[in-house]
Amino acid sequence: MGYLKDELQGFVPVEQATEIMKDVARGSSLLKLSKVSKMESDTKKIPVMTEGPGAYWVGEGERIKTSKAGWIYPELKAKKLAVIIPVTKEKLNDTTIEVFEELKEPIAEAFYKAIDAAGFFGTNSPFAKNIMNCIETAENKVEIETNKTLDLDVSDAMALVEEAGYDVNGFAAKVGIKNSLRKLRDGNGNQLYVDGVNGKELYGLPIEFSRNGSWDKTKAELFGGDWDKSLVGIREGIEYEILKEATLEGTEWTDGKPLSLAEQDMIAVKATMRLGYLPIKDEAFCAVVPKP
Repeated sequence: MGYLKDELQGFVPVEQATEIMKDVARGSSLLKLSKVSKMESDTKKIPVMTEGPGAYWVGEGERIKTSKAGWIYPELKAKKLAVIIPVTKEKLNDTTIEVFEELKEPIAEAFYKAIDAAGFFGTNSPFAKNIMNCIETAENKVEIETNKTLDLDVSDAMALVEEAGYDVNGFAAKVGIKNSLRKLRDGNGNQLYVDGVNGKELYGLPIEFSRNGSWDKTKAELFGGDWDKSLVGIREGIEYEILKEATLEGTEWTDGKPLSLAEQDMIAVKATMRLGYLPIKDEAFCAVVPKP
């Protein structure tokens, strides 16, 4: 692999790109819970059965009735996600392997924060739907302390999903809710929230806590859902481009002005990836929300 000064754009070296994607998966609560698949192109249709074939009781000599399954084909559309990281110009004299070995953590952090914010709440999202949007459409919300205890609020929220014919198989929540969860007990005094070696559970189901700054605590305390209905498609390959003369309007320098790469003798690494996101059943998700 050559020096960065000779390769100002291209694909992130495979080993570093793989590590970045692993870090993204580890840091994203949405990716941990959702059904993730690879996308071979920028669009992917997912077959989803809406109505199964029926079985019928048949009398002697009677014809056997036939029926067919109903299908829908929701489409994942990959959108580009980008991060720009300013670095010193000396990095041009390093190999691309060295550069991305050093930058893989901040790149991954920027990616998984943006993914969770978009998928959970629609924050700066290019996607048509998000989890909060589904919950509001289905009206599957329970205000916190409706029952004076959090465990019953969660149970009532789960019941809304179950009434629609789905089972909650996991939760996502803000990290600040952990204290309330630790205090929950069943009728025998046993903890309802288990912080175990192999994972964290509530009502025996996995719970992921958002620690990356993407959670909007003004909108929700906790999400529950059938996360098989939350689809993520990832296009392989992370691309990069070296910026040498741009002014980064979103990056403020110590003098209060936007960072100017040319004036400050710096460069910036722009890394991009593509993924699609689609929750396919509004009624499959629920939330415990703060009081207005």
